[in-house]
Amino acid sequence: MSVESIASDLKDALRASKKGFIAAGFFSFFINILMLTAPLYMLQVYDRVVAARSFDTLVYLTIIMIGMFTIMGLLEWVRSRVLVRVGNQLDNALSPRIYTAMFEQGIRQPAKRNAQPLADLATVRQFMTGNGLFAFFDAPWMPIYIGLLFVFHPAFGWFAVGAGIVLFIVAVINEKMTRKPITEAGSENIQAQNLANSNISNTEVLHAMGMLPNILSRWNAKHQEVLSKQTIASDKAGVFANLSKILRMVFQSSILGLGAFFVIQNEMSPGMMIAGSILMGRALAPLDLLIGTWAGFNGARTAYGRLNKLLLDIPSNQRKMSLPSPEGTLSIENVHAIPPGAKAAALKGVNFSVEPGSHVGIVGPSAAGKSTLSRIILGLWPVASGVIRLDNADINHYNRDELGPHLGYLPQDIELFDGSISENIARFGELDAVKVVDAAKKAGVHELILELPEGYDTLIGSNAGALSGGQRQRVGLARALYGNPRLIVLDEPNSNLDDQGEMALVNTMQILKREGVTVIVVSHRPSILKNIDQLLVLKDGVMQMFGSRDDVMQALAKQKQQSA
Repeated sequence: MSVESIASDLKDALRASKKGFIAAGFFSFFINILMLTAPLYMLQVYDRVVAARSFDTLVYLTIIMIGMFTIMGLLEWVRSRVLVRVGNQLDNALSPRIYTAMFEQGIRQPAKRNAQPLADLATVRQFMTGNGLFAFFDAPWMPIYIGLLFVFHPAFGWFAVGAGIVLFIVAVINEKMTRKPITEAGSENIQAQNLANSNISNTEVLHAMGMLPNILSRWNAKHQEVLSKQTIASDKAGVFANLSKILRMVFQSSILGLGAFFVIQNEMSPGMMIAGSILMGRALAPLDLLIGTWAGFNGARTAYGRLNKLLLDIPSNQRKMSLPSPEGTLSIENVHAIPPGAKAAALKGVNFSVEPGSHVGIVGPSAAGKSTLSRIILGLWPVASGVIRLDNADINHYNRDELGPHLGYLPQDIELFDGSISENIARFGELDAVKVVDAAKKAGVHELILELPEGYDTLIGSNAGALSGGQRQRVGLARALYGNPRLIVLDEPNSNLDDQGEMALVNTMQILKREGVTVIVVSHRPSILKNIDQLLVLKDGVMQMFGSRDDVMQALAKQKQQSA
């Protein structure tokens, strides 16, 4: 699929919000017409009321002026509400897509695992609902206001044109001078936040070994870079914002002086002089507002660029035709795999097949490619070449939401989530108490859960909570067994287990064997490998041996004797 055919979801969402922007523009039309109330009121007061000394005319004009401003205020309120809802519509349309893409990016590029895309979406939404966007709606009215100044006097019009050109030049220079430091400051800030999040997730290690001062110093160095660049950007933006404000005040006051000159020359009435000054302010206001909110605009533009790149790099998965539920046949066909972020292949030409109900152990020294193999079997990491097949179908041909319930996975690093034990076991789907208890009993953790004060309703966290490391591993195993999946991958499932936990795990394996579930086990401990059917030996990413457990064990024993 070409890039051209992948219409950015972000742009599509903005197009879907077109009606809201049109409505905001419609209200802006009447708001800007009503903005003429102030200059027209002043024109009438000075040229008609003061000249005729008519109190009744002043009262009626004032009532009309108050009514017009009231209507304008209501229209501005409605316009603001419209844009807030456009922002919410954009968020609702994009947040699920961005959330999914964010996790997909975390799988493809582990170094970029963070929630920054959601923060970027919030930045774009907040700009769309803030005052900065109003400058873009009001800017088209500048020629109209300047045209009215020409009606008052050609000199007024040309003076306003010159003032507008000066402020436009200030806006362009502001853009050139602040864009780079603002972008750099934003990038540095993201890195500093990621570093802080990483440090917080390892608080116990930092505290136990007195590493906090060193880690603080490292983070502070990054934070100071952020402050430095933000200071540079803010200083430059402040210079141009203040310059714009001062220039606008100078221009607005100067046009009064120019008007006074023409009044003295009897070429203009006093009312036109005052009204011209007000019109001048209205004509220049969008440029002044744009310069004052440029930092917000720049931040929103940078966030938009990051979001657009993310959504183009990770296009939404097209729904595929649903395939039958897998039975557990697994085929690995000449697979080469490179872990995300790595340059060298972790797997080289791995080739084997597993029948439904078979239990396969994967062994080998550290960095042999065992965990990489477990991840590509589940379709978490892409293969550089070769195919992973489940029931003869490429695993990538399944819809992930349809395949997921038929797979079970217990990673080496136990990942539980904020919520109750029952919610974690049920994979945060619809809570089926019967299935939850069944999975817990198979994992041998049911009795342990019942001993907790809140039982299955005990709240646990992603990194801490009421459970020990071994208990968390057993709850993770129950989650892998939930819903009776047909293929289960266990990566070092006994790394945190005591003897009782290992016995429960062995019992679990026997239950799965009787149920005909295909199980892939990565482990260094021989106790869990006693009841497996086949053994795969990896070394440096290459498959050294594959066959029945007894045959492979005998071959390994011979190699050990020969090397001795």
